[in-house]
Amino acid sequence: MNPTRAAVRAGVRRGVIELRNSFTNAQDVWGYVFPTVVLLVTIFFMRGATVPGTGFSLGSRTLPSVLGMGIAFGGLITLAQQIVVEREDGTLLRAKATPNGMLGYLIGKLTLMSTVALVSMVIQIVPALFLVEGLRLTSVMAWMTLLVVVVIGLVATLPIGAVIGSLIENPRNLGLVMLPMMGLIALSGIFYPINGYPGWLQAVAQVFPIYWLGLGMRSALLPDALAAVELGGSWRHLETLGVLGAWAVLGLVLAPIVLRRMARRESGSRVAARRERAMRQIT
Repeated sequence: MNPTRAAVRAGVRRGVIELRNSFTNAQDVWGYVFPTVVLLVTIFFMRGATVPGTGFSLGSRTLPSVLGMGIAFGGLITLAQQIVVEREDGTLLRAKATPNGMLGYLIGKLTLMSTVALVSMVIQIVPALFLVEGLRLTSVMAWMTLLVVVVIGLVATLPIGAVIGSLIENPRNLGLVMLPMMGLIALSGIFYPINGYPGWLQAVAQVFPIYWLGLGMRSALLPDALAAVELGGSWRHLETLGVLGAWAVLGLVLAPIVLRRMARRESGSRVAARRERAMRQIT
């Protein structure tokens, strides 16, 4: 069998095994359920609010926005966290030691994270539907748009998450990524339209994929009339595909380069040194 094909098949099997382990781990399952609890509580407290200038529920607008945020967060942060942790415990070193091991490792992570993102979205959307009204749930075009946004969103964020994870050696430094991420979520119109923000803040939000994932999800699930409250007064489908596509190309170009560079630098002595530093910090 072709070595690359064998590595891809091994990566998919690895991802399936990690999925099974994750869905049978109480801590991981709670990690999937907790965002749903937060979403339901948020929508509950928004039940009396409306989108400015309309009579449409702000909670109904928030649901698709949060689904887009979840895709971005899983791709950019969760994958980075896993790479950083497994770099420290020697998992990456073992992958490096096998033929095409890094390719198999990356395929496994992409399989895991893509499936988790889809399952998490379903877990969030099903109970939330009992609290919101006005969504386009019977339109075939709406579900097709949703599928396109999810796929391109995963392609746009997962490689960048791999790059972030490859650049951070110490898990404690992940906070340096989380803080800007929280700021971007606040800027990206996830919980409230950003029309009232200063122009420069609107421009910053539109550089990053979080805003466009939220917008894409809203374009799929909200009535067309709600486009009037968005920037430009439309769903801007072409711009959404363009920006997310640009991030996808950037990530797909950078991720293999950065991952190979990180793998070359890994050694048993570096793993041992990181463990020793971690033990000293614990004690």
